[in-house]
Amino acid sequence: MQINFRNTISVLAILAASGAAPALAQDLDIGEVVVTANKTPTEKSKVGSTVTVITKKDIDKESKATLNDYLTLVPGMNVSSPGGMGQESSLSLRGADKKYIKTLFNGIDISDPTSTQVQTPYQNLLIGGIGSVEVLKGSQSTLYGSDAIAGVIGISTLTGIEPGIHQEISGEGGSFGTWRGGYSLSGADDTGKAALGIYGLDTAGISAALVNGAPAVDSNPSHLERDGFQDFNINFAGEKQITDYFSVFGAALYINAKGDYDDSGNPPTDNTFNRFDTQQKAARLGFNLDLLDGRLKNTFAVQASQIDRGLNSVSIFGPYDADFRGERTKAEYQGSFEASRWLTLQYGADYERQSAHATDNFGTDTNESFNIGGLWGQAVVSPVENLTLTAGLRHDEHSEFGGHTTYRLTGSYSLPDYGTRFHSSYGTGFRSPSLYELYDPFAGNSALRPEESKSFDIGVEQTFLDGRFVGDVTYFMLDTDNLIDYDYTTSRYVQLPGTTHRNGVEVSLSWAATSWLDLGASYTYTHTRQPDGERRPRIPEHDFAIAATVRPAEKWAVTGVVHTVLNTVDRISPSFGTFVNVPLDDYVLVDAKVSYKPTEATEIYLRGENLLDQKYEVVKGYGTPGLGVFAGFKATF
Repeated sequence: MQINFRNTISVLAILAASGAAPALAQDLDIGEVVVTANKTPTEKSKVGSTVTVITKKDIDKESKATLNDYLTLVPGMNVSSPGGMGQESSLSLRGADKKYIKTLFNGIDISDPTSTQVQTPYQNLLIGGIGSVEVLKGSQSTLYGSDAIAGVIGISTLTGIEPGIHQEISGEGGSFGTWRGGYSLSGADDTGKAALGIYGLDTAGISAALVNGAPAVDSNPSHLERDGFQDFNINFAGEKQITDYFSVFGAALYINAKGDYDDSGNPPTDNTFNRFDTQQKAARLGFNLDLLDGRLKNTFAVQASQIDRGLNSVSIFGPYDADFRGERTKAEYQGSFEASRWLTLQYGADYERQSAHATDNFGTDTNESFNIGGLWGQAVVSPVENLTLTAGLRHDEHSEFGGHTTYRLTGSYSLPDYGTRFHSSYGTGFRSPSLYELYDPFAGNSALRPEESKSFDIGVEQTFLDGRFVGDVTYFMLDTDNLIDYDYTTSRYVQLPGTTHRNGVEVSLSWAATSWLDLGASYTYTHTRQPDGERRPRIPEHDFAIAATVRPAEKWAVTGVVHTVLNTVDRISPSFGTFVNVPLDDYVLVDAKVSYKPTEATEIYLRGENLLDQKYEVVKGYGTPGLGVFAGFKATF
């Protein structure tokens, strides 16, 4: 299918020029509101599932470059990259890999259908223009279908836009030959809001290869090549209220990322020829129709995305030139009916087509696709004051393996007089086999069935000091069955028997201690076991983070973050077809930022990363950046 992105973006520009519909979260004075938990704006205090929110305020405190820089500090999440910026990231949530995480950028599914498993290239997402990030944890296939086994990440660029027209420019330069900058234009009025962002990054990077346990660029820069990375993002989103009962919305995303990579292995081999080049285009359009004085809400939307990836290398096996093109089209409907003061019914349907075309100079030329459609429904019930329950059911039909049914139950109960809230959820999920796993000419297996999951969490949230101190402790478990993995005996993907278990505890604390001091802390304990008894790789058993922001004077602010990771293993292959777990060293990362605001509309800052200059690995045999110092500015007008 050919997607005319020029025409799509033209339509979106018209929406932006006319304004955008005000988000419900902005209109309702009901405290913090989240969207991902029920696919509609909902008071966080009424959500049974665990949701962590990264706000624009959180982003501005640290002024880091990429989404990964912020996700790695979310309780239950871990990010591992084989080398410096731009290398393909291994991201996990509650011990489950990124292939189990659904990611939506302004409602657009941005995962790559050409990957070995369908997963999101998080390393290409710059933080510029993002207003909020919601991390919804637990199996969420009832609302979101395939791949939402570990949870859902919802990214929005429309959060928190104030009335009027706003512009922002920013720039930064520093270590490893790194430069970045951006421009955003946003606006809102009584009938709508819109935002446009343009951001770019260029870094010389480091080499992924290690020399005596240190990144090669630090140890022997004379003959080992740095793995550079260039990234360019454009994002747009807008909503427009046409009448009291009808509104339209749209979003678009463009990513162009390219860079170098080294040959894989343990340790990896420095290679000056390897290059990757990725272009991703995506758009979503839709409208809302409210009837019966707003009690009956309907949303219709369509989205399309296209990703083109190229790999070029020259190694001991000779030249390799490969191209991958993936496309996704999706139509979706979502409705809700407020049946009574205590009962709301939600329901929806979606239909999606994924396709992937792969060619290389080894003779591969495949072009395959599949379709998947789903129907779902959910009841939101408040039988007594301060208690909210949900129960949902979904059925999906896949063109290759047939039907699959999932369900979800959640509950939230508050004791306002004590500042206490109990929350819990139980859900099932599934991951359909990817196009590669099904149809690759050498390793594919069309007899594969979905991986299945069940998850449970229960926690208590406590507030003190008129809400200035908030703490939450949550126990979680996540089991997956029918694991799809590559079998070296048969040289194809197979279904492995047994259950992979994951369980642990997440703790988060935030305290607005004084008018000049904010404190925060988080801790995650994650226990993982595969059917063979081995731990899952790259999942820290203990993960701590402590953050503080101090405002010592009227125009000054200092933010520091200490991130500690203990007891992690990685999996290596000492010989063909065999794998063993090896321990990784513990590490402590200290980052800090000092900022000065000459005026309310301007900021200049100096920030440092890995201030202790730790030599550590998050992927066995691959280097990580050492001490880095960066200076930047931001101005709004």
